[in-house]
Amino acid sequence: MRLVITADTHLPKRARELPEPLWAAVDAADVVLHAGDWVDVALLDALDRRARRLVGVYGNNDGPELRARLPEVARVELAGIRVAVVHETGPRAGREARCAARFPDCDVLVFGHSHIPWDTVASNGLRLLNPGSPTDRRAQPHATYLTARVAAGRLDRVELHRLPRRGGH
Repeated sequence: MRLVITADTHLPKRARELPEPLWAAVDAADVVLHAGDWVDVALLDALDRRARRLVGVYGNNDGPELRARLPEVARVELAGIRVAVVHETGPRAGREARCAARFPDCDVLVFGHSHIPWDTVASNGLRLLNPGSPTDRRAQPHATYLTARVAAGRLDRVELHRLPRRGGH
């Protein structure tokens, strides 16, 4: 099972649309996970049309229309892997312990908010993944998203994809 993991797309404020490499990844994926801050409901509709399966949550920048259609926390089982998706996890310090306590029944937690790619494992084995942002890199060197694979009941081939700067730079 092929996954695409994204968050903090902030359309149309940070970009008019998602970068083409991310759309290509969406088209090839079995499941797309979006950890909030869509901003525009049109992106939810577009991803819902193109993704084979979409799992998303709302973020702090998402208004009433998105909040009416998306949960604050989504929990799914993907080929034996228990996944939770949430937008915010609080400060960097203590994140693993805090999330392990909040999501003790999960194998993977996907989160957003910081726009900073993150891939760590808590003491209880919970894997924490933040894809960064494909449209608003902030202080990061690149705009990013993640892909991963679920095989034999395990998450593997987690890969951070760096996107070219807009304008090809």
